Amino acid sequence: MRQLVYLLSARDDLTDILRYITRESRDRAIGEAFVVMLRQQCRKLAALPGTLGVARPELRPDIRSLPYKGYVIFFRYEDDLVEVVNILEGHRDIVSLFSQE
Repeated sequence: MRQLVYLLSARDDLTDILRYITRESRDRAIGEAFVVMLRQQCRKLAALPGTLGVARPELRPDIRSLPYKGYVIFFRYEDDLVEVVNILEGHRDIVSLFSQE
């Protein structure tokens, strides 16, 4: 199993997702449950062998993505690590967001 690391950008994204879902649902428990599910998907990326997700060379040469319930988890493999770079809502202009970083 690879070690799972969340970059600060991904941790910020999870906080934003929690706030958004809590605000829209008017129920913090719903927001927290969704963030837990996102984190479980990230743990699966680290736990499963092989290379998962789709290569995203248009963003960066080492970035891969995996969709999950309207969001997209962006990550990369670094030796024995899985680095979660961002978790973004799937309808956003992803290419533009990555070019700003």
